[in-house]
Amino acid sequence: MFWTSYLLAVLAIVLAWPVPIFLSRAQWPARSPFTAMLLWQAIALAGGLSMIGAMLVYGLEPIGDNLIAGLRALAGMVLFNAPTTALGFWHLFALSAAALLTAHLVFTLLLTYYKIERQRRRHRELLALLASPSSEGAGTVVISHDSPVAYCLPGGARSVTVLSDGLMAALEPAELRAVLIHENAHLSQRHHLLLWAFAAWRQALPWLPTTRLAQESVNSLIEMLADDVALKTESKATLIKAIAIVASGSASSGAGAGFQPSGTAGLALEGLETAAGVTGSDSARTTASRVSRLLSPRPQLPAAIRGSVLAGCVLLLALPTALLIVPGLLG
Repeated sequence: MFWTSYLLAVLAIVLAWPVPIFLSRAQWPARSPFTAMLLWQAIALAGGLSMIGAMLVYGLEPIGDNLIAGLRALAGMVLFNAPTTALGFWHLFALSAAALLTAHLVFTLLLTYYKIERQRRRHRELLALLASPSSEGAGTVVISHDSPVAYCLPGGARSVTVLSDGLMAALEPAELRAVLIHENAHLSQRHHLLLWAFAAWRQALPWLPTTRLAQESVNSLIEMLADDVALKTESKATLIKAIAIVASGSASSGAGAGFQPSGTAGLALEGLETAAGVTGSDSARTTASRVSRLLSPRPQLPAAIRGSVLAGCVLLLALPTALLIVPGLLG
């Protein structure tokens, strides 16, 4: 298992540093945001598995020829007080680090979910007091505020889209439809789950710069995906104008922009506070990339290239899994 641990370590380093940097700087994700989103997820999952697996395999190397045999021997040491003399200091250190990192990632994921749900619950309570039903349809409410703001608040059957008076006054009917379709796309495609996962990844490993790049890229990609849904029924000009109005209103008010449920920043709007995955600041970079994509559309990636990227996603997940599991099954 000596070489397996080193191969996993190399894979973890590659997925933690150069690959996310190159992907965050690439131009093609704007042409196929769904494909790029899958690739980001594969990188995150494979990177975490490789990082933990490298330490686990190295730690078990003295007591097993493969992961399964090593885990059985370790279980014997823990449960039946078998001798641990075969494990040196660095092996024990690696095993402890693997266990701690796994617990840290799982705990951060659950803690992030708890914080988001708590803030969403508080937000719903405030909306119940300050918002009124909208004539735009069920699941849509209006808050009294001059700035044009729109965002969605996920919650299963309790999901709502929140609009402001200022938004409804500033937009034409077609532009308002584009905003509503955009926000409903976030809800129907469960984008808040992706935001939660990548926000938790960044919270767990804030010292890793690529977690910030991944979160920013995912935030941008989900906006593009929602824009694509709006473009099925509304024109580019309509959507661009809606984006510009919402962005300008948010900048002038100092509040986080609606029309984009960013994963990290909160929206302070007359006492309404929202959590990661609910709403946030529509950063100038994301707004510029969305508008540029709409003004200068490029064709979607050819099917062959998209298929190659999807195959790469499968390979990314299969490689560390195979390195960890296959030797034990064959042995």
